[in-house]
Amino acid sequence: MADLFSNIEPHAPLAERLRPKTLDEVVGQSHLLGPGKPLRMAFESGRLPSMILWGPPGVGKTTLARMMANSVDAEFIPLSAVLSGVKDIREAVERAQHTLQQSGRRTILFVDEVHRFNKSQQDAFLPFVESGLFTFIGATTENPSFEVNSALLSRAQVFVLKALNEDELGQLFERARQQEAAELAVDAEVKEQVLAYADGDARKLLNFVEQLFNAALGAGIPKLDLEFLNSTLSSKLRRFDKGGEEFYDQISALHKSVRGSNPDAALYWLLRMLDGGADPLYLGRRIVRMAVEDIGLADPRAQTMALEACQIYERLGSPEGELALSNAVLYLAVAAKSNAAYMAYNKMKALVGQDQTRPVPIHLRNAPTKLMKELGYGKEYRYAHDEPEAYAAGEQYFPDNMQPLRVYEPTPRGLEGKIGEKLAHLRALDQQAKKRG
Repeated sequence: MADLFSNIEPHAPLAERLRPKTLDEVVGQSHLLGPGKPLRMAFESGRLPSMILWGPPGVGKTTLARMMANSVDAEFIPLSAVLSGVKDIREAVERAQHTLQQSGRRTILFVDEVHRFNKSQQDAFLPFVESGLFTFIGATTENPSFEVNSALLSRAQVFVLKALNEDELGQLFERARQQEAAELAVDAEVKEQVLAYADGDARKLLNFVEQLFNAALGAGIPKLDLEFLNSTLSSKLRRFDKGGEEFYDQISALHKSVRGSNPDAALYWLLRMLDGGADPLYLGRRIVRMAVEDIGLADPRAQTMALEACQIYERLGSPEGELALSNAVLYLAVAAKSNAAYMAYNKMKALVGQDQTRPVPIHLRNAPTKLMKELGYGKEYRYAHDEPEAYAAGEQYFPDNMQPLRVYEPTPRGLEGKIGEKLAHLRALDQQAKKRG
């Protein structure tokens, strides 16, 4: 098989020309590619499992898949779930079968953005993954637990790739400068802004610096400084500074305006970010976070409305979907506020993380078999629906050797006021049961 990297055109984009050809050239992902780490061991052994590469854009998913095919001298068949359908899957299967019959060589089938395939399309891979006709590698920016069929997921190992950190982006920046503009000096402030703009995305970084270096060399500029950066590319930085300080300042202002119950300010910051080129679905995810963290059970409808706004945007896109996001922001801003559930989660998570492993009490255990029943599983469990007010007053639900914890304290605001009254009543029933007992 011809080397997958050997036919790169000299005038191809910089990101393509700098694509790593060996593991040692890869920048980042040391948790997977360092000595003794799982992907490096798979490379070195030549035994590549079917896998899902999960990570944000521009972290090397496609590059790693190509390198895997090279490392085991396998046929490499790339598919894009955005552009492909069942017909393309069928043709890829036929090509893999032909390769196996003619040369006995293995095939790696790489599916970019696999989460965009529907259930039936994903199911089409299963028999061929099971038979070993090809090694399946899927790449996704979305959580595979939700976006990849459980049947396919159970047959693939998931590797989580991380966004590149500032040091790793800096290495790529210098590598690009040496290849494209070694004679060009660069101010530290310029490099800092460019790295912030890239937001962990190597491809975005390389595409941007290629434009920047070409502009500087074309203008005969010996040194990149902030004045040149601002005069030539300031609008691009201003409108798409995802990962920069201004971007997170605006997100912070949006979140705090919602938390502070100011609908007008919240709407202002939302539209500032949309106008600046922020990803509407990223904003949607942050809006859901606001509903969970700052409203919680004071008004559970807020979470539903935030999630529905994201779904509406996915269905309609811009500009109609942006109106759904603005509706959600306005509703969240005027909704009753509570972080009681959020604080309870954090406190209990910390307690569980520090605590020992405790067995489930016998009376709370499931008893699906005769042996378990004989061992007392589920014995003396009190079925709440058979008790007064459907509440087994005084029942113990924590482990036997553990004092009951109380971490959720509802506020008096919104629905949580009613929740607080209910919990106070139930706790009074518990006290009465203890006195009788």
